[in-house]
Amino acid sequence: MSLSGIILGVINIAIVVAILLLVGAIILWFCNWMTFPVPDMVRKLYIAVVALIALYMLVALIFGIPTIRMVGAPMLR
Repeated sequence: MSLSGIILGVINIAIVVAILLLVGAIILWFCNWMTFPVPDMVRKLYIAVVALIALYMLVALIFGIPTIRMVGAPMLR
């Protein structure tokens, strides 16, 4: 894999993490607006899930495995 491919992959991971954190912030804002308290444990769990997704994407980038397998796509052996 070339250096440009690695850089694009890292940028892709950063974009996905930013979008997931933005979605979480919007949901948190909406819950606060509806006066529904969100426990700190739920917030930490969400951030941990986002971190695990980012780690999986980074490992997939390093080892060259697909992040998402398409349904009906041929299996590479």
